[in-house]
Amino acid sequence: MDLSSKRCKPCEGGIAQLDKQEVEAYKKQLKAEWEVTDSKKISREYSFADFALTMSFVNKVADLAEEEGHHPVMHVYYGKVIIELWTHAINGLSENDFILASKIDKL
Repeated sequence: MDLSSKRCKPCEGGIAQLDKQEVEAYKKQLKAEWEVTDSKKISREYSFADFALTMSFVNKVADLAEEEGHHPVMHVYYGKVIIELWTHAINGLSENDFILASKIDKL
């Protein structure tokens, strides 16, 4: 099943982080620009022509994050946004991170 067709599930902890093999399997379902850090975070940089386009994207990501109940860390600059995803409750990666990344890529 395509990750972008799934929904994020609430996570308050009590589940295991994805292991390295699971992380790599999920990463293959994302665009190549997503980077994995220590099998605990995924991140991607997006570039835009101007601040208005940057903020339009940020607002779309914020709306999507609210719909999914899973929120990224976003570093916002004039013409770029860096998005970091991990599941804070488990201090590592879960399927939710990859679902949201896939949906962000479709914006």
